[in-house]
Amino acid sequence: MASSFEKYQKRRLISSYFSVVISISLVLFLLGLLGLLVLNTKKVADHFKEQIALTVYLKDTAKEVEITQLQQSLALAEYTKSAQFISKEQAAEEHSATIGENFMDFLGYNPLQNSIDVHLLADYVSPSKLEEITVEIMTKDFVDEVIYDKPLIALLNDNVKKISLWILIISALFTFIAVLLINSSIRLSVYARRFTIKTMQMVGATKQFIRRPFIWKSVRLGMLGAVLAMIGMGLVLYYLNKSFPELQLLNDQLLLVLLFAFIFFMGLFITWISTFFATQRFLNLRTDELYY
Repeated sequence: MASSFEKYQKRRLISSYFSVVISISLVLFLLGLLGLLVLNTKKVADHFKEQIALTVYLKDTAKEVEITQLQQSLALAEYTKSAQFISKEQAAEEHSATIGENFMDFLGYNPLQNSIDVHLLADYVSPSKLEEITVEIMTKDFVDEVIYDKPLIALLNDNVKKISLWILIISALFTFIAVLLINSSIRLSVYARRFTIKTMQMVGATKQFIRRPFIWKSVRLGMLGAVLAMIGMGLVLYYLNKSFPELQLLNDQLLLVLLFAFIFFMGLFITWISTFFATQRFLNLRTDELYY
């Protein structure tokens, strides 16, 4: 009978530990994913900014040497990611492919112009800096006009600021929720052994002596949960990097190491502090209060 009860208690304890580990790992995993999002928000925003092209249209009277010099100077400029010359013939072919028919058959001539598509570095994709670059390029006599999507750039910059602010707010909120969830799991685990705590106290064990095994056990559970969370984060990071190599998610290795270290120590710290206060609460209760 006693053996059967001990087995039941052991299964119940193992089930409790398993629930704590799963809770910790899931919460830390979600917290880690949010951390990855925070670290890569700028990269994602920069990626979209650098897809926007500034197009320099050239006059038909522009000489080949002038075009070559302009393209080279733009390619070497501090604000340029890439500069590609598009001939009027190439532009006509691309436009015909887009609309599905050769528009020059109707017009009898090619109305398009030679151009240079300039993709800027993300830090220079702002209305003020683009205006400065446009003014600089327009000083060339053989440049007809410089065009870029002003409304799109203004909208993109505004949205990036708003999204970055909300991500920070959500990160802070989720960190608080993570602490509460892990704390609740630990409290339930300690609650299941509240009678053991009180029995040890009644036979003369000190509070520190009683707390020590509970804290050590919870910290080990926290370590296991953190390791599982980091494995999950690593798999997600690997998949995202393979699916979106242009974002170069693995380039900032120091930041990634710091994030993984943060998740690991969060698992240790939250379990330690939660167990400390949970055991302290039951140590301070009277025996008759353990049943409520």
